[in-house]
Amino acid sequence: MALIAAMLRPGLPTFSAQTRLLVVAPHPDDETIATGLLIQQVRVAGGEVRILLLTAGDNNPWPQRWLERRLWIGVAARRRWGRRRCAEMLHALACLDLPEQALQPMGWPDMGVTDVLLGSHGQAASSVADVIDTFQPNLIAMPSLNDRHPDHGSAHVLLRLALVGRSTQPRLIGYLVHGKAGRHNWVEIGGSAAQLAKKRAALEAHRSQMALSGRRMRRLASRPERFEGISGELERFQAALPWQPAAWLRPWLHLSVVGLGGTQTWRWRDAPLKRDPAGRFHLCPVLASTASPSPCFVRLALSFPALWIFDRWGWHELG
Repeated sequence: MALIAAMLRPGLPTFSAQTRLLVVAPHPDDETIATGLLIQQVRVAGGEVRILLLTAGDNNPWPQRWLERRLWIGVAARRRWGRRRCAEMLHALACLDLPEQALQPMGWPDMGVTDVLLGSHGQAASSVADVIDTFQPNLIAMPSLNDRHPDHGSAHVLLRLALVGRSTQPRLIGYLVHGKAGRHNWVEIGGSAAQLAKKRAALEAHRSQMALSGRRMRRLASRPERFEGISGELERFQAALPWQPAAWLRPWLHLSVVGLGGTQTWRWRDAPLKRDPAGRFHLCPVLASTASPSPCFVRLALSFPALWIFDRWGWHELG
């Protein structure tokens, strides 16, 4: 009954043998934490599932230092750690009744998806589009734009750009691992006792991550899986930037904008900004226009690396 109730909730399609679900996971373990029940329920209905893994999760030094009893982590050690995490992910997928062939790794740098997005001149989005063209999903579960992990927010932007111009658009649902849900409507799905047990087993398969963060990961994975519908309708966009950073902070900030016309980045003081009577900042149009409406995203970030890995401001979708 739990499965039937989940499938009939508004905001999610009815799963069937025709369902082709693509799960976008920036790192190994995201697929289990965010979509472990969703994956199983699509499989139970006879649908097909693919996992698009963007990074190997190799830039995760503290668990590696702890388990390998080492302080210095060089290039070779990071690659070894990435191979370990990918092997753990295959074990986790087996717990979720997915074969090894369901995994599609991109091999991008961990904590570097934003750099890939901004520096690839559209090639990263084209690579994602190729995966979509090959698998032909009709349902995509992807990170929410509100997720404050930089790899997650940038993964959302990449997927949205990769889907522009397709004759048929898959249903898009967003999941949130890091951060707070916005005002959009979210739908929750639960699972049967057997499905919850399989999800727990899949989580435990990520042993390298459970070593130091087991309590936090179990807490994240124990929540009902929540998804927001992503429509891309222009009327939802806001023209004004949602940020009003303090004047003393602005010399250390930069803005990046990404759209089909390309990418551009400025220091805050050099960005083409205007301020309205209410004090809100507006970014003047800078990218080449297209014949049809297309998504455009802007990101505010510090100009130097910070100890805190999560984004303070993140991405925002512009109209």
